[in-house]
Amino acid sequence: MASKHKLRFIDLELQNLKQKNLYRELRYGTVSGSMITINSKELINLCSNDYLGIPTGKFRLRQLQSSSRLVSGNDESYRKFESKLAKHKSHQNSLIYPTGYMANLGSISAIAKKGDVILSDELNHASIIEACRLSDAKISIYKHNDMEDLKKKLKQTAKNKFVITEGIFSMDGDMSSLKQITEISEKSEAITIVDDAHGDFVKGNDGKGTPNHLGVAKKIDLYISSLSKGLGSFGGYVSSQNNVIDMCVNKSKSFIYTSALPSVLIEHSMKRFESDREKQRKKLERNVNHISKELKQIGFEIRSNTHIIPIIIGESKLAMTVGKFLFDNGVFAQPIRYPTVPINKARLRLSITAWLSNRDIERSLEVFEKAYRKFVINA
Repeated sequence: MASKHKLRFIDLELQNLKQKNLYRELRYGTVSGSMITINSKELINLCSNDYLGIPTGKFRLRQLQSSSRLVSGNDESYRKFESKLAKHKSHQNSLIYPTGYMANLGSISAIAKKGDVILSDELNHASIIEACRLSDAKISIYKHNDMEDLKKKLKQTAKNKFVITEGIFSMDGDMSSLKQITEISEKSEAITIVDDAHGDFVKGNDGKGTPNHLGVAKKIDLYISSLSKGLGSFGGYVSSQNNVIDMCVNKSKSFIYTSALPSVLIEHSMKRFESDREKQRKKLERNVNHISKELKQIGFEIRSNTHIIPIIIGESKLAMTVGKFLFDNGVFAQPIRYPTVPINKARLRLSITAWLSNRDIERSLEVFEKAYRKFVINA
């Protein structure tokens, strides 16, 4: 477990909320029609946002009613799944958000504040960038996976220091240098936050994620992830020690001021979580290895060793042309351009899945080989 004393300031803030009678606490209940049951007590629900109450069948009606989780939308299914997610990340607690984007916005802005400094990798996802801006903390961008630049920028004075990185970077498919980052963070008493949306459920022992894969799982102070990537469902979540989750419940605007996910989606995520994910992970790994090897033989420069494989084209117009060629020949590989990626770094972003059969892969590779020859792509 990561050092706890770095996060003691959160306990002080929570105590302040309690003293001011501003402290929030989740209640778990089950909604059915006009009623809500909390702690075995059945009550008339006057807090639901399901204004029209359109009947959709008994099972669906119970599951699709929702409100803010701090009002009446905190179905028991949340407690069960958040407990499983906390264990999955070897942390004390977890909190589910409607999306991974909202998990980033809410958690980072809840614990970082004015007087703090955030060290953020220059290739971090847009949701991390926006979350840092919302926090009012000073933002210091370090060069991508550049540990010397990180060390240099961590020397600045601040109340609290945060190092934020992705586990697997969404546009380049490379992994963060988490072993070095956690070592540097420990020496600087910095709080380490990892958005592992693209590595969670895919990398590591039993899909525990990129930090687990790199052997630093216990050194991460706050995990942020998605339920819509590796798990193929919907939503996002964070995992950390109890006081951090408590702070998110009390200070995270993207958690407090929005309706909860319908419990049908939580149960869907939980079923996928409890499914035979290992079988699918092994198939995904085979597919990634197969496609990467063959693309290199065709002539493409493939640097990624993950399921996100970018083929750098360069100029945006050419990327669109190649994308259209692939589309016309039965392959959908979305061209990614500025501002999502730097100018003249347009690319085809391949996202490999376990859904792909050998026939799918071979057909795709045939089309990529034709594209390479037609456009003389030197990736």
